[in-house]
Amino acid sequence: MINAIINYGFMQRALLAAILASILSGIIGAVIVEKKLVSMSGGIAHTSFGGIGLGYLLKIPPIITGMMFAVIASISLPVIKRKTQAASDTLIGIFWATGMALGILFIGLTPGYPPDMTSYLFGDILTVSSLYLVLLFVLSILVLLVFISMFNYWKAYLFDENYLHVIGVKTAFFERILYILIALTIVLLIKVVGIILAIALLTIPSAIAKLYTKSLKVLMISASIISLLTSIGGLILSYYFNIPSGATIILLAVTVYLIAYFMKKKALYA
Repeated sequence: MINAIINYGFMQRALLAAILASILSGIIGAVIVEKKLVSMSGGIAHTSFGGIGLGYLLKIPPIITGMMFAVIASISLPVIKRKTQAASDTLIGIFWATGMALGILFIGLTPGYPPDMTSYLFGDILTVSSLYLVLLFVLSILVLLVFISMFNYWKAYLFDENYLHVIGVKTAFFERILYILIALTIVLLIKVVGIILAIALLTIPSAIAKLYTKSLKVLMISASIISLLTSIGGLILSYYFNIPSGATIILLAVTVYLIAYFMKKKALYA
């Protein structure tokens, strides 16, 4: 059964994308959950839609312009918040709405027949391109290097920022790097599960792993494995039942979370 699937080139690319996306969702997702940046990440995801629309308008790869919009949003959000003292949820809502509105506007201005935006809104891992895989591979390596080389600093940034201040390390540096990595990760995950579900892929595997561990290292590794299993499982199910891959991956992850949650709850009261 599995051999029949991997004989197809598009399935091979999809499986490779699932593996690389799992590395990103496990590491970055763990940080998002621990740092409580889920809402901000959702704002970045929807802001990137403006870049995707601009890519279609300018006839350049939408994934590139989407990443540009996401990075600009991730850098601008904390800066604007500090300078204006505006509430985070207010700024996120503004960026969210502006990105979606610009995306719709740019697509409306695109000459000819409007492009099919379904794969960006809801994801379609079966249509990933070679460019996408290259970007996904490069970002996965970058994220691994950044977190492995400075793991103890990241751990301190997440759980004890005062310690970094004491030893003279500026937390603003880690904040900028983190926000940029979150932005790039979100845009690349869009092709897997779509803008609407990208945050779910980042948070659910980490939420499952967090039920059973408090160690950041174990959390990242476990979340990556869970993300990989649910991504590949959802991909296989979507192929055989001819249903949307992005939604299937997320629903499978939610199912695993519910099972894990009730198993832990039962164990506590046993």
